[in-house]
Amino acid sequence: MDYRNLGRSGLKVSALGLGTWLTVGQSLNQQQSRELVDSAVAAGVNHFDLADAYGNGAAERAFGELVKPLQRDALVIASKLFWPQSDDPNDCGLSRKHIRVSIERTLKNLQTDYLDIYYCHREDSSTPVEETVWAMHDLIAQGKILYWGTSMWSDKTLKKALAFAEQNSLHKPIVEQPPYNLLERWVEKKQRFYQHAGIGMVCWSPLAGGALTGKYVNTMPVDSRGANTQWLQEILTDGNNAKIAQFVSLAEQAGVAPATLAISWLLKRNQVASVLLGATSAEQLQQTLAAQEYDLPVDLDRQLSKLFA
Repeated sequence: MDYRNLGRSGLKVSALGLGTWLTVGQSLNQQQSRELVDSAVAAGVNHFDLADAYGNGAAERAFGELVKPLQRDALVIASKLFWPQSDDPNDCGLSRKHIRVSIERTLKNLQTDYLDIYYCHREDSSTPVEETVWAMHDLIAQGKILYWGTSMWSDKTLKKALAFAEQNSLHKPIVEQPPYNLLERWVEKKQRFYQHAGIGMVCWSPLAGGALTGKYVNTMPVDSRGANTQWLQEILTDGNNAKIAQFVSLAEQAGVAPATLAISWLLKRNQVASVLLGATSAEQLQQTLAAQEYDLPVDLDRQLSKLFA
């Protein structure tokens, strides 16, 4: 496993991490979740990504049980806050109050004393960004988190947060978490800014919701995720399906699974510190973990970048 520094920090995360959205503690029972996590750890994964919104805390609670027999200090555990957790009007967003309540709840769920990374899951237009920056800085000062980051923040808001932190000698965010895959490459326009700011990227949706596996090219089962998820339906246009069909053909010619090829391409991108993998079984996880072993040829890299330009 390759380990990469997260932004301009000294924190090293595995190039492939395990995401838990919809899986651990949710669609998977505890035994299935344990097999998945144990398989990831055995492959050298040290980076695990959660959020209080995943199953309304179920993912955090399940993971807290799973890591009891593991060496906590060898793991990089990340979670997030923003989305409402109850009907309480203060139980959402990025206010100082919600950040304080959320971190205590998350630490209790995970049965740990600290988080390695704490993300602001989205922007909060109802809270001054200065309040959020101060609150995250305080959590680091208190030892409850080691680093903080953002997910899906605009450049404008992120620049404002960085400037405020710089002016007041506060801890800056070190990571942004966007979706990034062959079909969704808009984040590449931001990479120069991230590099200059010392911000690393942890990427989610590396397979575009499964679209890049090719499973939706010729068929769309009525009970599938592709048929019931609006954002995925927007991706699966005739034009994109044609590109995916070509991509699957290239993967076959290269002798690798489409999922392996798609993730291998991501691992070659600048500023990508870690790619979050989603899996419903240890077997499925192994296919995507194979990307770390595959040496993507330069000419094939160029073909993919051109195909999905």
